Amino acid sequence: MRYILETITVGPMEVNCYILGCAKTLEAVIIDPGAEDDRIKGRLNRDKLSARYIINTHGHADHIGANGKFGLPVMIHRSDIPFLNSPAKNLSAMLGMTISSPPADRALEDGDKLYVGDLILEVIHTPGHTPGSISVKCGDIVFTGDALFNEGIGRTDFPYGSEEDLLKSIRKKLLILPDSTKVYPGHGAATTIGYEKTHNPFL
Repeated sequence: MRYILETITVGPMEVNCYILGCAKTLEAVIIDPGAEDDRIKGRLNRDKLSARYIINTHGHADHIGANGKFGLPVMIHRSDIPFLNSPAKNLSAMLGMTISSPPADRALEDGDKLYVGDLILEVIHTPGHTPGSISVKCGDIVFTGDALFNEGIGRTDFPYGSEEDLLKSIRKKLLILPDSTKVYPGHGAATTIGYEKTHNPFL
C-alpha cells in the first residue's frame, strides 16, 4: 500500500487535519479540515493531489470548521450529523462563535468501506467523545479523531460525551488492532497501539 500522508495542524485548538492520498492515482481524502483551508489547499497543490471528499471523525467545531471551503462531499457518522449545523451541539456557541458546516452528503456507519484511488478506508465507530465519533483505518494506520491520543483519551465532560462508552470503544475497537498500528489522533503527536497499551494512564 503506497500512500501520501500529510499532517497540518490548524486553528486555535491545534487540530490535526490529515490529507491521505493514493500515491498511484493521486486521489486524496481530507480528514477533519477544522480551519485554515488555504494551508490545506496549498498542501494538496504541492503534492499534486486531487481531493475527492471530506471525512469528519466527529462533529465538534474545531474539526468541521472549514468543511464548506472545498466544495467537496462531506461524510460523517449518522449520529453526529445534527452537530454540523448546530453551534450548540458542535460547541462553537460555547466559544462565542457560530460555526456551521454544509449538510452531510453521506451518513457513515460502522464497517463502511471508502475508497481513495487504490486505498481502502474502513470506518470504525468509536463513540464516547461524541455519539458519532469514528476512527478511520487504512492498512496499518488508523486516524482516531478525539477518541485515543498519545498517552491520553478524548474528553467526555462535554454534552453528549460518555466516559464509559469511550473506554469501551477504545478497548473493543482500537486496542484489538495490531500493536504496530500507527495511530494518528485529532490532536497531538502520533503513537502506536502497542505503545498506548503499555503507557496510556487512562487504559
